[in-house]
Amino acid sequence: MPPDPRSARAGTRHGGLTGPAPLIVTLLLDDGAQGRFDRLRAAHFPAERNHLQAHVTLFHALPGEHLPDVSRELAEVADRAPFDVAVTRVRFLGRGVAIDLDAPELTALRRDLAAAFDPWLTRQDRQWSRPHVTVQNKVEPDVARALYEELSASFVPETVTARGLGLWTYLGGPWSPEGEFAFG
Repeated sequence: MPPDPRSARAGTRHGGLTGPAPLIVTLLLDDGAQGRFDRLRAAHFPAERNHLQAHVTLFHALPGEHLPDVSRELAEVADRAPFDVAVTRVRFLGRGVAIDLDAPELTALRRDLAAAFDPWLTRQDRQWSRPHVTVQNKVEPDVARALYEELSASFVPETVTARGLGLWTYLGGPWSPEGEFAFG
């Protein structure tokens, strides 16, 4: 039987290369925050491109052939208490809108994981600097500006809870879950 093409272990094409699909690592938020961000994304992200729930990407493209190593590292770092994350502002992206997040624990966690994954990091993953949830992307600038102004006018900073880490396989648009690593 051929390998499941949805699996990170399957040989597939990504960006012109053949091999296991890349892995994505995300921060998982409490259910209330996740629901609010999902509703914003569903309402404002172009439907033809919206294959995903709202998410906070920590790593965009770890090599799929290292799935066991990445899983093991995520399990180790998840041995911590859930922590607070500040929802700090609405950010204009030019052709989209994001909600910025901030937490010293998240910065430290991401730094530690980057050190563990250092040999595998892409340029994009080496330059990570600002955690966020993208609620709109790849729209005309005037559409993005209008949403930015609308969301900024009613924005109220809040605190949400980071509850764990998610591991996903990139499938050229959609993602397939590989594991969830709950804090605590």
